Amino acid sequence: MSRKPEFAGHPRGLYMLFFAEMWERFSYYGMRAILIFYLTQHWLFSDGKANLIYGGYTALVYITPVLGGYLADRYLGQRKAVLFGGVLLAFGHLFMAFEGMEGVTDAAVKQADPAINVFWLALALIIVGSGFLKANISVMVGQLYRMTDIRRDSAYTIFYIGINLGGAAGSILVGYLGQTIGWAFGFGLAGIGMVAGLLVFVVGKGLLGGKGEAPDPAALKRRVAGMPFEWLLYGTGLLATLVMWGLIQYQDVIQSLLIVSGIGLLGYVLFEAFKLETHARHRMFAILFLIALNPIFWGLFEQAGGSFNLYTDRFVDRGGVPAALFQSINSIYIILLGAIFAGIWAFLAKRGREPSAPAKFALALMQVGLAFLAFVWGANSVGPEVATPVAFVFLFYFFQTTGELCLSPVGLSAMNRLAPKHLASLIMGAWFYMTAVGNFVAGKIGEATGGHDGEMTKEGTLAVYSTIGWWTIGIGVVVLLLSPFVKRLMHLDTLSDDVDHSLAGQAAIGEPKAAGVDVWKEQR
Repeated sequence: MSRKPEFAGHPRGLYMLFFAEMWERFSYYGMRAILIFYLTQHWLFSDGKANLIYGGYTALVYITPVLGGYLADRYLGQRKAVLFGGVLLAFGHLFMAFEGMEGVTDAAVKQADPAINVFWLALALIIVGSGFLKANISVMVGQLYRMTDIRRDSAYTIFYIGINLGGAAGSILVGYLGQTIGWAFGFGLAGIGMVAGLLVFVVGKGLLGGKGEAPDPAALKRRVAGMPFEWLLYGTGLLATLVMWGLIQYQDVIQSLLIVSGIGLLGYVLFEAFKLETHARHRMFAILFLIALNPIFWGLFEQAGGSFNLYTDRFVDRGGVPAALFQSINSIYIILLGAIFAGIWAFLAKRGREPSAPAKFALALMQVGLAFLAFVWGANSVGPEVATPVAFVFLFYFFQTTGELCLSPVGLSAMNRLAPKHLASLIMGAWFYMTAVGNFVAGKIGEATGGHDGEMTKEGTLAVYSTIGWWTIGIGVVVLLLSPFVKRLMHLDTLSDDVDHSLAGQAAIGEPKAAGVDVWKEQR
């Protein structure tokens, strides 16, 4: 059997996707690092309102993969969906560089500037572009491997490190330019990064080996209403951009949308689940359990770009370092700790002691809760009148990162491994959808740190952080107790490369020894 062209033990296509996603994350996380400051310092929104806009924006970024995943599964294929999403993202990031009026100090006058509509359009383009790119590029990583390929989890770890290389560099470079030289310089650099990622993806098409193509290429050429069906699909994306342009301005509508669409998505997934054979149906139930934990984790984790970013700017002894640069700490920790965690899981697996995926989720919740409790303790230890020592910011991000490493790459792998083939991108989209709910929850928590008048106080913020920290640790303990039952629902011992039961990517992903699979015990 001939082997695919490889480099360092992995298909070369993995490294192309690595660099394409790295540049996309450079743009996204660079913009994220300064967005809350742009909202409060340039557009003069109150702290509470800015956190709510931030939460609404990040929520929509994660809800649109349901649309992008569905269109990719049924019609476009992952490659064309990623390409289209990349084009929208490039325009969105470049439009962010348009600032409008300068020097206005009245918030009402500032927010009446017609140029703010360009800002809303930029956010809308980034939201929809992310919807077509995020879920589908993750699926394409899995499509490079067979289901029984033991390299798949390490491939996702490599891919995840690429995400965080981009995140770290973007937070530092875009954050520094945006906060010290000018917003347009920071956002402009983010746009250049997105164009670079798009070029990498276009030039490296041949390394994918035909993966991610449309399920029925002929159908895309069929003419509907006088134009190719493929162009109508792209038109759907442009129409979605107009919808997002309106939604991002009305956060209460986003909340209602999340509730209604969430119920609809749950109903559809259950409808599909009950059509499957027993083991596949049980796996879908396990998927729903894991996905349901997303809002809790990300609701806390995403304080980093919102309320915690503002707290760092105002109440931390930073030594003159721009607050946006601290957004890079999480990504740097991921790079340093990612391989270590992968090694720990492999070490424990060989001894039959690796935690299951649900158990890792429980550990993630407990660690993100601990991050807030440790930070509150550190801030209170020096007294209310003293700036919080910067060391506790690093400690906060350390526990957030170790929690993330127990949930995010494990979750991506679990969604791909457990989902039926024909629902691959939709399930990945559902994963991002519940992350969207978590991001909106983050905005509501951030709004709460603004108190009644919308302006953040040190004491009020720490009180909110203490409450959410204790609650999350308690939920983590409950999940840990339930994890053995959820693991049994996953039926990991019956996964195979059989065509009728293959998973996402047509037998390209999954393996008997993946994160959370006690293969040694099952073989005995």
